[in-house]
Amino acid sequence: MRLLQSANYTIPTLLSATLLAMGFLDFLFPKACINCRKFGSYLCSNCFAYVVFVDTGFCVACQRAAIGGLTHPSCKTSFTIDGVFSSLAYKGVVKKLIYKFKYKPYLANLRDLLTDFFYEGLIQKEIFYSLLKDKSILVPIPLYANKLKKRGYNQSLLLAEKLGQKLDIKVLDGLKRIKNTKTQVGLSQKERAENIKNAFVIKEKYSRQIKGFKQVFLVDDVVTSGATLREAAKILKKAGIRKVWGVTLAHG
Repeated sequence: MRLLQSANYTIPTLLSATLLAMGFLDFLFPKACINCRKFGSYLCSNCFAYVVFVDTGFCVACQRAAIGGLTHPSCKTSFTIDGVFSSLAYKGVVKKLIYKFKYKPYLANLRDLLTDFFYEGLIQKEIFYSLLKDKSILVPIPLYANKLKKRGYNQSLLLAEKLGQKLDIKVLDGLKRIKNTKTQVGLSQKERAENIKNAFVIKEKYSRQIKGFKQVFLVDDVVTSGATLREAAKILKKAGIRKVWGVTLAHG
């Protein structure tokens, strides 16, 4: 504090300077609605109306409708994921937001807006909400090292960290992707499963910590066929985790 005073600065003065600088950056790089390009925010009030929350579920094992997103009993094995909960429909405005979040111009600060949607969609799901009473952990789906280096961040980890704050659940970046898989876009369900097979391992330094939890919520941005979540869940269940669920921002 004496150092600040000796330079004729006060904390309020520095705060004002910081806010002024932030305003200057917004002036230089103004935010615009991802959908209609109206200046002011990444999603204007008009385009907000096009965001669709998911109120139905599906079984990631057979791709058919399932109550609450739970895996059908007839589809389950010892290593099958127990269910997947998604917040938004992956189309229109939502698809554009997630694309800008993951690809150029790599708008990592979309995290706050997207996590708000993520959280609101999840807490409205009665089955998901009931699961929170058990000791749980959030584990993001990892990126392969080269892709992480190119993007500069793992979008699933960013979502998990913010979601963990809102749900008061610990986040552990405990999985590692050891296989440089090609994009799942355009692949059949069988090809997707083969592409992602043996892609994950549990990070050795986190192995004991993960096993200390009754259930794990795998966090990803989008689920389509569910192949990625199924493969990650298999690794965790083979390690002894009793319950493994998927939570995704959107369902395509």
